[in-house]
Amino acid sequence: MLSIFSKKYFIKDLLDGFVDIHNHILPGIDDGAKDTQESLDLIEKLMGLGIKQFMPTPHIMQDFYPNTFETIGDAYQKLLDALPRKILKDITINPAAEYMLDNHFDILLETENLYPLKDKYVLVEMSYFQAPIHFEDIMFKLKTKGYTPILAHPERYPFYHNKLEYYKELKKLGCLFQLNLLSLGDHYGKNVQKTALHLLNDQLIDFVGSDVHNENHIKKITELHVNESHLKKLKTVIQNTNTTFTVI
Repeated sequence: MLSIFSKKYFIKDLLDGFVDIHNHILPGIDDGAKDTQESLDLIEKLMGLGIKQFMPTPHIMQDFYPNTFETIGDAYQKLLDALPRKILKDITINPAAEYMLDNHFDILLETENLYPLKDKYVLVEMSYFQAPIHFEDIMFKLKTKGYTPILAHPERYPFYHNKLEYYKELKKLGCLFQLNLLSLGDHYGKNVQKTALHLLNDQLIDFVGSDVHNENHIKKITELHVNESHLKKLKTVIQNTNTTFTVI
């Protein structure tokens, strides 16, 4: 039986040198930072946790955020222009994108190169209402074109919560999993937290990201804690994230 006095291990203590591969710190481009000042505030607070390598991943979602290489590049340049030199010299920012698996993604996949995190790792997400009916075909096409798909926050898709065994089927398709740090608490709800811990326990998680959109997210990350068993597994995943995505 677990003691109510079990030691708390704070996740923030693992983030020194963390490479954040999923965040929304680019200004005015999606539902993340609204302007450059908010971008600067988010970066400074994340730096306070020890994070110095950022891969901003604005949504590419045709019906809501129809971003392109150009809009992402413009937002990135605005951020670089606004960053004080003393901060810019201590961090790296390498933008990518988070692709919604909608009909527009099929077009992008056929007609142009995608915006990967590094090498050919591509971050993708699904609707929270249902998985794409042709998900297997999308994964096959991505792999055929040499991309490695990373499914963002798999723990947040409620249609999988009652069939946890299906996550292993997704992995067999060659889909890697990126966990949101906030999912390890109750920020998204108890079912998401339960699923996140299940995936972590079963060693199905490959990478982690903050998915930070605002200062409240950072505040909650600083308060997150896990037990010793989860801490060890999370530490391994964080190390894998850093090893895979560190930019030298």
